[in-house]
Amino acid sequence: MKIVFLDEYSLGDMDLSPIKELGEYVGYDRTSKEQVLERCKDSEVVICNKTVLRGETLRALPNLRFIAIAATGMNNVDLEVAAELGIGVKNVAGYSTSSVAEATINFALSLFKNTKYFDDYFKNGAYAATEDIFHFGRPVRQLRGSKWGIIGMGAIGREVARLASAFGCEVAYTSTSGAVRKEEYPQMSLDELLDWADIVSIHCPLTPATKGLIGEKELQMMKPTSIFINVARGGIIDEEALAKALNNKVIAGAGLDVFSREPLHSSPLYDLADNYSLVAAPHTAWAADDARKVLIQRIAENIKEYLESK
Repeated sequence: MKIVFLDEYSLGDMDLSPIKELGEYVGYDRTSKEQVLERCKDSEVVICNKTVLRGETLRALPNLRFIAIAATGMNNVDLEVAAELGIGVKNVAGYSTSSVAEATINFALSLFKNTKYFDDYFKNGAYAATEDIFHFGRPVRQLRGSKWGIIGMGAIGREVARLASAFGCEVAYTSTSGAVRKEEYPQMSLDELLDWADIVSIHCPLTPATKGLIGEKELQMMKPTSIFINVARGGIIDEEALAKALNNKVIAGAGLDVFSREPLHSSPLYDLADNYSLVAAPHTAWAADDARKVLIQRIAENIKEYLESK
């Protein structure tokens, strides 16, 4: 059985041996759209993360029987054509719940403690040049007693709620699907949540209903001392509106791990009046080593299940 992995770079430098031992394995660091067809021909199993597999490509691959998605999202594969052709498709869900939840807490702590500012103050020589033991250049806040609003109470949202509660935060949530479920935390409308919370974090999928969910109007509803965190999908928030809100001190800060375009080549977020109001990471909230190990193991398990079903 020939197995092709089209974008190994997306898993970093992790050991792929659990996958490689399952068949005749060929891995590519990256694959352009022009290279997909040539690299997948004669392959029974294709693994991909962000590489797109369009319907016309699938129709031109008669030997392809299974697609293992190295992620949770399945939007890069034409699922309708795959089903029509009898090509199995399986993703991996839940492998990064702890990683993303911890990254969310980290954003909140970094912004509340102004970690980036004080680290720079120490490293740029300012602390060595003063006679003062203490420096109060920016506020330092604590999570305990804060109100944490969660947008999207799925697995990650629940883990964030659990961790935030352990830090002594009061937690509430809003459902982007409109579903009313029994949760241990109170449910609010989005408007109520934004007005109430000191910290707002997004943990919902990007759908037509959530695209542009947070814009200028929504940011204006928040407290000037509040912070906003997005570890879900970039398109959920209007980045220009967020930059404007930060520059005008409508909110105190933001933590971003995802962006409307990735990589983000140009954006007003790169030119803020106060760079310390934003803490950002290049889509790494999911990527703890432990999480990626689990992801690789689950990809291997999905391929084994396919083999056993033949």
